[in-house]
Amino acid sequence: MGRSKEFDTTLVLHKAMEVFGHYGYEGTSLQNLLDGLGIARQSLYDTYGTKRDLFISAVKHYMNDKSAAVISYLERPGSAKKAITDIIYEVVAVLKDEQRRKECFIMHSAIDQVPHDPDIAEFFKQDTARLEQAFYKALVRAQKQGDLSERLNPLALARYLNQARYSLTQAAKLTSDPEVLDDIAAVTLTALDH
Repeated sequence: MGRSKEFDTTLVLHKAMEVFGHYGYEGTSLQNLLDGLGIARQSLYDTYGTKRDLFISAVKHYMNDKSAAVISYLERPGSAKKAITDIIYEVVAVLKDEQRRKECFIMHSAIDQVPHDPDIAEFFKQDTARLEQAFYKALVRAQKQGDLSERLNPLALARYLNQARYSLTQAAKLTSDPEVLDDIAAVTLTALDH
């Protein structure tokens, strides 16, 4: 009978997000992982496999959680336009929070791997399609609610809003000024007012 794991695998994935977010996939050494995760080398291999396996697990865990939350919020009853606004400002709130933003930076490491890793590329493709569809449905609902101009193309706008979420994370890596994120979010949301 094997020994039971002496660590919380979900907590380890969160720590992995921070480590990969800080160093990037290529820059993360085995020692960085062992130090950041607080587990033994053999436990890392036994539970997660290779560095790449752990990275993919961490990326999928992060993106599945975030995407499920966005989709659920967009599907709630009420104003679809307000839901979209809330989502964009929640991204800003997370990125202003020193602790919560560390995990978000795993996105850059993952996006950097898309051209080189077909598994990650396929996962991003599927996740992007899910989110664009959720934004699209919310935008169509906003048009029916009279909160969004019928002249706007909801599919194009859905694609823009989904990519805007990613760009906020990029901006947070490039500046420590929280006003920059507020400004980007405010201008992004003017697309809903045309």
